[in-house]
Amino acid sequence: MSSTLHQLSKEQLEVKGQRYHYYSLSRAAEELGDLSRLPKSLKVLLENLLRWQDGQSVTADDISALAGWLENAHADREIAYRPARVLMQDFTGVPAVVDLAAMREAVNRLGGDVAKVNPLTPVDLVIDHSVTVDRFGNDDAFEENVRLEMERNHERYVFLRWGQKAFNQFSVVPPGTGICHQVNLEYLGQAVWHETLDGEEFAWPDTLVGTDSHTTMINALGVLGWGVGGIEAEAAMLGQPVSMLIPDVVGFKLSGKLRPGITATDLVLTVTQLLRKHGVVGKFVEFYGDGLDDLPLADRATIANMAPEYGATCGFFPVDDVTLAYMTLTGRSVEQVDLVEAYAKAQGLWRNPGDEPVFTSSLALDMNDVEASVAGPKRPQDRVSLVDVPEAFNASNELEVNQAVKQHQPVTYTDSQTGRQHQLDDGAVVISAITSCTNTSNPSVLMAAGLLAKKAVTLGLKRKPWVKASLAPGSKVVSDYLAAARLTPYLDKLGFNLVGYGCTTCIGNSGPLPDAVENAIRAGDLTVGAVLSGNRNFEGRIHPYVKTNWLASPPLVVAYALAGNMKINLQTDPIGEDTTGKPVFLKDIWPSPEEIAEAVGQVSTAMFHKEYAEVFEGTPEWQQIKVSEAATYDWDEGSTYIRLSPFFDEMGKEPEPVKDIRGARILAMLGDSVTTDHISPAGSIKAESPAGRYLQQHGVERTDFNSYGSRRGNHEVMMRGTFANIRIRNEMVPGIEGGVTRLVPGGEQLSIYDAAMKYQQQGTPLAVIAGKEYGSGSSRDWAAKGPRLLGVRVVIAESFERIHRSNLIGMGILPLEFPQGVTRKTLGLTGDEQIDVANLGALKPGGQVSMTLTRADGTQETLDARCRIDTGNELTYYQNDGILHYVIRNMLN
Repeated sequence: MSSTLHQLSKEQLEVKGQRYHYYSLSRAAEELGDLSRLPKSLKVLLENLLRWQDGQSVTADDISALAGWLENAHADREIAYRPARVLMQDFTGVPAVVDLAAMREAVNRLGGDVAKVNPLTPVDLVIDHSVTVDRFGNDDAFEENVRLEMERNHERYVFLRWGQKAFNQFSVVPPGTGICHQVNLEYLGQAVWHETLDGEEFAWPDTLVGTDSHTTMINALGVLGWGVGGIEAEAAMLGQPVSMLIPDVVGFKLSGKLRPGITATDLVLTVTQLLRKHGVVGKFVEFYGDGLDDLPLADRATIANMAPEYGATCGFFPVDDVTLAYMTLTGRSVEQVDLVEAYAKAQGLWRNPGDEPVFTSSLALDMNDVEASVAGPKRPQDRVSLVDVPEAFNASNELEVNQAVKQHQPVTYTDSQTGRQHQLDDGAVVISAITSCTNTSNPSVLMAAGLLAKKAVTLGLKRKPWVKASLAPGSKVVSDYLAAARLTPYLDKLGFNLVGYGCTTCIGNSGPLPDAVENAIRAGDLTVGAVLSGNRNFEGRIHPYVKTNWLASPPLVVAYALAGNMKINLQTDPIGEDTTGKPVFLKDIWPSPEEIAEAVGQVSTAMFHKEYAEVFEGTPEWQQIKVSEAATYDWDEGSTYIRLSPFFDEMGKEPEPVKDIRGARILAMLGDSVTTDHISPAGSIKAESPAGRYLQQHGVERTDFNSYGSRRGNHEVMMRGTFANIRIRNEMVPGIEGGVTRLVPGGEQLSIYDAAMKYQQQGTPLAVIAGKEYGSGSSRDWAAKGPRLLGVRVVIAESFERIHRSNLIGMGILPLEFPQGVTRKTLGLTGDEQIDVANLGALKPGGQVSMTLTRADGTQETLDARCRIDTGNELTYYQNDGILHYVIRNMLN
């Protein structure tokens, strides 16, 4: 194959008088062979390689390997992928900017030019994860929550404003605008990117990586994007390619239509369950079939959003007429929409009727078969048919550690506002949240929630008094169209008042429950529930005292607020009584398809123009934040939010040889499906935890703790929060929940942080042992940074989730997999063992690594573990002690 395919494939495309240069896949096919049945997601990757072919990072053989994928629907080759842009939210963005600022300090110390530490790829950071539901259920909730958000996060916002001025190609969308995924879908995403280079206008597919797992939502717009760790994203924005293996692609064929009364949420929970069962971790999923003809883009976005929940790298929908209609509705220019259509058709990226690409494997769903569903009590993939929820709730009690299955006694409490007494029982729904992200890009389910609320209010139904209800849309446009459909007053009447625009309950920012409710839960050791329209329901994430969490569509969220208990069967039991005492069932208040369609018809392009006209401006409070113009940050030693991270303190200009791991002790021994929430919590900080003690020692009142997520710019808090989730179960201390371990030798039980500090004083390296799917969930860089600061050198698991494995390598931690059929249980590990890992200087991607276990009685066992450093680039990062160390050395050299 020609080494100059880059030049040979360059073509011109004329769209309504405007000429664009592009790299033509059809021209490339003249040398590569027929590409027509290559999955469209892989065509995007192929164009990327053609455009960036330089003979070094991208070679002719890389391009040939991707084109040759068609032969076996698989290819064993590493490629260097360069996305067009990077998306961040503030929880992940703040530590990224801290790292950039720390890199400037390191480059300055080592005699380099700090101006080189600058994004080379455009970055959009959307502040959307900081608002907490402190106030709810009244007309002042939104203004009060915004005021509290600005007060609590002032230090962080000063820092981000400095970053906005200090770094090139770094834009910040201020707080109170919306969630990053919806802003991306409605405004930032272009489907086709175009830019002037050397005086010529070029066009190429819009692509991105994001520091939030649910970046995949943009796949609905035909944009290839997925979540990466903050560390990997920082490297991408500093010009490093994303190193990846050419993925397998699973085809998901959709046919038919959803029946009346079935929502996009029910569809996505079904898709998630099917794909988890099929096995798509590390793979692309591409949707096809005639079911897409009438599947609204908002429904596609709901499915694409939850790609992390079904485990895929992305859930891709090709460009078609539905894409163009959505872009027009949301206010993209006529010129942009015309370009998208012309480019997609010229490149074979357009979805045509009957398209059936070659896939590695495939599965199908007739949407007519989808049932009303929720997912829970602690994993998004655990779909439960609505009729089976009471049974699923009762079964969930058996999941509790240290507690026999028992029926708790109801607890009577007094409502502080009304003075009335109420009974709280097992199964009580104490949080009912229409929260942003998965569903609030979707007018049909939000209008359905509003219409259900209207019918309920008209019949005289009320939210149960113990339910904390909230509405946190993904963008201001949602408020506009709910108001236009005249549904806002009915949601308000049921307590679903606007509380903020951004990620709230789903990230753990659900805020406190009323004291009386919380005290009743604790007094009765009650197992209560939260129902939310988000995508994450992991243990300990939503609220410390809520043990079961259920994902549901927005109308079902409202319905459960009316019912007030998970043990009520919404399909068969009354949801309440009307003003005459007559029982009311869910079917009595569920809106018809015609009612929903009429309401959705109120959504207009003018709403998008209005809300995005000044998207980067922010409120007067935001604009008034004063910041330094200096190239390096003026660190405040007294800050408990933003501190100079220590990752580059000891690095030199050249990497040191990788040292073998000798005499490592086990810090924690964990089971299956350990999430990044377990490893690095994002929710509330308990006063008695190591992080809580640290904050109190630094003069922070408990009411001002804020969340772990908001303090990700302070390594002192985050390392103390590592493995501090209240629901984590370390098998070294059976029967105990929370971040506790056992010191070896000696057997002293203490917090994981305190134990790690003792081991560090002894110079003892640490290991973590785990089961399957270690690191599933959010793309959380602190889940790798925290263990690194605790002294963890190696994580040995049965399998890893994609993003977290990459993050571990990015922080210089070695990920190893047990040999097939070998687990911590088959080995009989107790946590008393010492671990040696030899010959790390001779590591090879995917190779075998010799690991020796020395038991307490001195006996030894040697295993050949599999190295989960998968690519040559990842090995280079590991040998440099981390990806950012590698980038700094590149800048210096």
